[in-house]
Amino acid sequence: MTDLARLISERGIRFLLFSFTDLFGVQRAKLVPASAVADLGANGAGFAGFAAWLQLTPADADVLALPDQASLMVLPWQRDVAWVATDLVMEGEPLEQSPRRVLQRQLARAEALGFSFRSGVEAEFFLLDPEAGGVADRLDRQSKPCYDQLALMRRYPLISELLDAMEELGWGPYQADHEDANGQFELNWTFADALTTADRHAFFKVMAATLAEKHGCGVSFDPKPIDGLTGNGAHLHVSLWEGSRNLFHDPAGEKGLSPLAYQFLGGLLAHAPALCALTNPVPASYRRLARATTSSGSTWSPAWISYGGNNRTHLVRIPNEQRLELRLPDGAANPYLLQAAVLAAGLDGIERQLDPGARSDANTYTDPPAPGSARPLPSSLAEALEAFAADSILQASLGEPFCRAYLELVALHPERRG
Repeated sequence: MTDLARLISERGIRFLLFSFTDLFGVQRAKLVPASAVADLGANGAGFAGFAAWLQLTPADADVLALPDQASLMVLPWQRDVAWVATDLVMEGEPLEQSPRRVLQRQLARAEALGFSFRSGVEAEFFLLDPEAGGVADRLDRQSKPCYDQLALMRRYPLISELLDAMEELGWGPYQADHEDANGQFELNWTFADALTTADRHAFFKVMAATLAEKHGCGVSFDPKPIDGLTGNGAHLHVSLWEGSRNLFHDPAGEKGLSPLAYQFLGGLLAHAPALCALTNPVPASYRRLARATTSSGSTWSPAWISYGGNNRTHLVRIPNEQRLELRLPDGAANPYLLQAAVLAAGLDGIERQLDPGARSDANTYTDPPAPGSARPLPSSLAEALEAFAADSILQASLGEPFCRAYLELVALHPERRG
């Protein structure tokens, strides 16, 4: 019996979801009985790659999904079932276009440089009426609904169940709130190593949708599910560590950050146009980025490639002396590609010792940068994909098999990106 089979036997688990996330961020799975886990855990559960959003054909061999035992999570709402992230192989070799593999390669690159990458994600979502459409709570009508206590507590049965589930899973949840749009919420859990955060981000999307359905709601992580309202972001908080030491922190540095942190920041700014192809991967992403006002008066999303201190109008915010916050990503971002692309850009900044330039303390919504002082973000997915195709450094870091597969798949299925 394998260690995984023994573990689930000891915990009384009857079935195991062998799961992977494809290139377009869709989570795929097979339900494996406990009796078959020893065999499939060693040899992999077989998938036809063409049937998912992978750049493969019906003639290609099976994609085999090998479980990563460290990622195992028992479903808090179905405790005889557990979920496990898998690593994909085909004909004995890692499937290099697999998003989890792309992230693992970047983490290995960071480790070779002496760094561990830690991150936390803010996964915003809407609760919608699955039949009538629109916001599920018809009483949620304030023009500035952010932090609305009454609207939050009307969703207490669902929000509390999500918080309890994260407590049970050991994620360390620490707050939940009603966000800036009617019907929009956010739950925060403690940062971790980037692979753990990505696995949790992927699982959270399924958990939120499953529990919301139980409570009669639909969930949307779409960047702009309702015109006129603030869109769903997926802000990413990042830092590099050496053991227990945060390498971004330097008490003597500007805003308490080290030269290493500013070089990482320089990489984020340098590659921002290309990053958009992965952090903002659907046409609706460009309706979220600060192109129009919302009913609350702010989009809370960037429009320019700039950074500030504790200033939410910029691409990158410095919330404190411990980390950087990238405010670019949205709810459509693939949990694994989001982490991988950001790390690749930041490591390039370190390797080339890029200077991010001067910090701006302006409110860029009312005082946009002077002409020529900051570049605007791409205004469409097509523009972002062009930037990604032209960014040879980022493509070399992420790997030719993945970049080719991603660009070809988007080109073949542009309708899927909507």
